[in-house]
Amino acid sequence: MKKKILVTGGCGYIGSHTVVALIENNFEVLIIDDLSNSNKDVIDRIKIITGVKPKLLEVDLKDGFLCDNMFCYHKNIDAVIHFAAHKAVSESVEKPLKYYHNNLYALINTLMAMEKYNISNFIFSSSATVYGNPETLPLTEDNKTQRPFSSYGNTKKIAEEIIEDVINSNSNLSAISLRYFNPIGAHESGHIGELPNGIPNNLMPYITQTAAGVRDRLMVFGNDYPTKDGTPIRDYIHVVDLAEAHVIALKRLLNHNQETPFEIFNLGTGNGYSVLDILNTFEKIIGKKINYTITDRRLGDVPQLYADINLAKEKLGWIAKRDLENMIDSAWKWEQNIRSEQNEIMN
Repeated sequence: MKKKILVTGGCGYIGSHTVVALIENNFEVLIIDDLSNSNKDVIDRIKIITGVKPKLLEVDLKDGFLCDNMFCYHKNIDAVIHFAAHKAVSESVEKPLKYYHNNLYALINTLMAMEKYNISNFIFSSSATVYGNPETLPLTEDNKTQRPFSSYGNTKKIAEEIIEDVINSNSNLSAISLRYFNPIGAHESGHIGELPNGIPNNLMPYITQTAAGVRDRLMVFGNDYPTKDGTPIRDYIHVVDLAEAHVIALKRLLNHNQETPFEIFNLGTGNGYSVLDILNTFEKIIGKKINYTITDRRLGDVPQLYADINLAKEKLGWIAKRDLENMIDSAWKWEQNIRSEQNEIMN
């Protein structure tokens, strides 16, 4: 029997790539998504890649009644991977209640249903933003979490505390929290990638959309940070590497290989690149000049974040395989494919 994995937010950017990795590792996948920042056509795209069309349930997990009904109806779930959350840092600063309401209610309702229906394995999609503005780099899992600068980051910090409290309450829950750094790139097939609604909040789709002529110019938010070129430095990781880490973490849970009931791992490459590093590398690889403007700093951003990756390497046996060139190439291939498809529909 295949293990049945519930993936919340499975139509989203990281979720969809993880669904592909799960199917390729012979798991049965059930997706829950409210489609607030994704599109159901990703299900057909996943089928093109894997030959399998996962089942999608359009459920808003903020609604406790609907969440409970879904878990009641769909039995024999072996584990939950929880991606469902709003994720735009700057928007979360402007609309904190939207983020606390969505991200925390969805988590709490999911955990309550898991407890009620005796599902004990949980992987949480966390973020390096839980470290706030760190005093030392690179970041290890031993770095203290602190109040993040954004409501988005704070929902991740609070969520980890909720999970820890549930585990400490004599629950049978076992959980792994994966703290991502900055996912970019797309599946090598070009069939799935990052396609946010509206103006992108993340750097790479903003660059690719500008290169494709969808946006007039890229806005670089601040060049007065205490970094080598004044722009923020981040640890960029290929989304497929990230997806593969989820499968490894899942197998660790299912095989009862955890050392403690709640484990936390950083997922990054250990390398820091500035915004201008990424922009200049994109121009070099793709052969296109990007029109950009330096503007004010964006609320919620910190100067530098990059990972110490030794714990994930030691305990999970995982390390990022794909380099920056692969990240950029795959993101650009996805952008070209999606614009070509849209043009065909219009014509």
